[in-house]
Amino acid sequence: QVQLVESGGGLVQAGGSLRLSCAASGILFRIYIMGWYRQAPGKQRELVANMSPGASTNYADSVKGRFTISRDNAKNTVYLQMNSLKAEDTAIYYCNAWLGSARSYWGQGTQVTVSS
Repeated sequence: QVQLVESGGGLVQAGGSLRLSCAASGILFRIYIMGWYRQAPGKQRELVANMSPGASTNYADSVKGRFTISRDNAKNTVYLQMNSLKAEDTAIYYCNAWLGSARSYWGQGTQVTVSS
């Protein structure tokens, strides 16, 4: 059974930092593209950042220079370090493990609220 469990969300003031974690089980973690997505109220879910098994990264323009994705294959965990947070970063953040359309798994989400 595949499980992705996010943690680390919360309420933070604008300009602050948070680190999200996503612990995976039930998959061969090291071969998956791991990503973070977010969905704000009334908006579509969007990619925030992802990281390939070879550690190549991809970021949304809106978070470049502020967010950093990393992964620890020994711990089956992916992280999202979020600095210089803005009110517009407020959303539910979801972890995703992807190995093709038939092998895409989601966590339950963690709320990030940035107060201005």
